[in-house]
Amino acid sequence: MKNGREVVIAGVGLTRFNSYDGQKDDRPYKEYYDLGSEAILDALENAGMAWTDIEAAFCGSVYCGTASGHQTIEKVGMTGIPIVNVENACSSGSSAFRLAYQMIAAGVYDIVIAAGFEKMPRGFIQSTSWPEWQRLMGFNVQPASYAMQTVRYMEETGATEEDFARVTVKNRKNGALNPKARLQKPVTVEEVLASRMIAKPLRLLNACPLADGGSAVILCSKDKLKSKAKTVTVAASVLTSGTYGHTYGGGSVKIKKQDTINYSADMAWNTAGLGPEDVDVVQAYDTMSSGELWDLEELGFCGKGEAPRLLREGHFDLNGKLPVNTDGGLMSRGHPLGATALAQIIEIYRQLRDEAGSRQVSGAKVGLAHAMGAGPNSGIVILKR
Repeated sequence: MKNGREVVIAGVGLTRFNSYDGQKDDRPYKEYYDLGSEAILDALENAGMAWTDIEAAFCGSVYCGTASGHQTIEKVGMTGIPIVNVENACSSGSSAFRLAYQMIAAGVYDIVIAAGFEKMPRGFIQSTSWPEWQRLMGFNVQPASYAMQTVRYMEETGATEEDFARVTVKNRKNGALNPKARLQKPVTVEEVLASRMIAKPLRLLNACPLADGGSAVILCSKDKLKSKAKTVTVAASVLTSGTYGHTYGGGSVKIKKQDTINYSADMAWNTAGLGPEDVDVVQAYDTMSSGELWDLEELGFCGKGEAPRLLREGHFDLNGKLPVNTDGGLMSRGHPLGATALAQIIEIYRQLRDEAGSRQVSGAKVGLAHAMGAGPNSGIVILKR
């Protein structure tokens, strides 16, 4: 929405992403509504607001079932506000954020919360976003789908398995600085390449870990902020779906049509009145480490096939020219589907407010978060100070 009123972020909340199965002392058993309500209460405290200030809630999840937002908010307090449940695969959180943003920009409400939460099933993600006949043939096996895209990317750009390993190394190094990340131990290129193959050429340490977790962002009109110090404004929040001729697995029809990432990126840049050169920090979508590289290219941060070279040169490191996945990304933080996109937005928010601690990017003023979801969907949020 280009012509609506200014929308700002009032506060954020985030649990540690982990496997809350009750098997260890540091991961007691928790359900999704425990994690979601914990994040909501954290966001309220961060914003200096009460639950009674919230006028509407949009709740993103994938595997939590009917009325999951209602069950989560019941733990905080049922005040009669509209609660909308949003399922949009891995972009559920950014879809919830966009709906909250639009409501405030349009003047329907003044203070709205977007929450995301997930209690992930164990094993491979059971995606139902493909037709049944394609699922029976294995198209919905995520590592295999990414492997096909990765092979095509290698053939078109010359990228290597070592390049994909370097993405994991970078993100795990950043994740070691993030107390909310599931994995906090750095790894080496050699360790990544020695991990077992899961879908050639992708290995176990090229894949992000699944996790349980909750995240929440409170958005409001600027006049409703409790404190206007270090105000972070939503410059753009866009969502696009698939475009004809572009499909999963690298088997697309060769026609002159933007894919969904290109399409969403152009829309986001136009809405924000900014370009890739204006961005100081990025949260890219790294479900598989190879995906981070083509994601950065499709978003416009470098040309086709340039990301591996820039990675090797340290361009995307924490102290590089464009730090990427400063909190460890999905590769280290973990991936509770409904909570992931909001966690990305929260990291950008903290970076712009100079609140990221030892992983802080000096002088960050503009940041971009990008999440993909089956469908496909592409959600981009640009924040600025």
